[in-house]
Amino acid sequence: MEIIHLPSSTSGAEIAKVLRRDGAVVVDEMVNPSLLDRFFDEMQPFVDATRNGGDGFTGFTTRRTGGLLARSATAQELVMHPSIIAACDDFLGHVTSYQIHLTQIIDIGPGGEAQPIHRDQWAFDFFPFPIGYDVQCNTIWAGDDFTEENGATRIVIGSNQLDDGLQFTLKDSIPAEMTKGSVLFYSGSVYHGGGANDSDANRRAINITYNVSFLRQEENQYLSVPREQAAAFPEPLQRLMGYQVGAYALGYIDDLRDPISVLTGEESAEVSFAGESEEARATVEARQQE
Repeated sequence: MEIIHLPSSTSGAEIAKVLRRDGAVVVDEMVNPSLLDRFFDEMQPFVDATRNGGDGFTGFTTRRTGGLLARSATAQELVMHPSIIAACDDFLGHVTSYQIHLTQIIDIGPGGEAQPIHRDQWAFDFFPFPIGYDVQCNTIWAGDDFTEENGATRIVIGSNQLDDGLQFTLKDSIPAEMTKGSVLFYSGSVYHGGGANDSDANRRAINITYNVSFLRQEENQYLSVPREQAAAFPEPLQRLMGYQVGAYALGYIDDLRDPISVLTGEESAEVSFAGESEEARATVEARQQE
């Protein structure tokens, strides 16, 4: 089996279709490499200040630098890229809403060992989600050309359709090789892991993931991004960060106010459980029948 590559003109629906089937798909040349150069120029001081991981999972030669929205203006263009949002809208369309799960640079240094094969959705206390019920739509942007030699993310294609708790080795996986500016979509249910970096240069990735709003974020956006900074963001991004009601009744403020009001300073409409629940149920049922 192989990882399917699609052109950047591919619709979100088509990306989501392949993602549901295979658990992973690469969209080539999603952005110009110069955009990523600008992003890394903004982020490099923070990467330089980041310590290497302290175990085999986080990587003894790997630096993981988060808080991208607070530290880089260019990060917004990656998080809110229209093709990414379109794919997430479709792939996570079986729920009322979704949110940012994490934003992180993964910088694997030379000599870095391969990461154990795992599922990202194990972060949710290893809850056994039913096969086919996805709770994450994940992306890895190639900050450099991804090759097998320099540690391209390895995917067990089709494993999103398999049971939980299985054990895989690197031999069961294949590398998601792609050029700088391309992006790997992968589900939270697919078995995967970072590859070994056997090259003499660092391999940089930008990991931006999205999860359904009724589950907790891995990276706490409310604390990672100062409120005064978040208040200046476009409202769609604010809501994607989690300043919205999750599902139809989760996360409201005090007297049933919309969370967005803490950023806008305006009194927002009261959340109506009855109306919202009926609309949410109808929306979800319609999506599940598609």
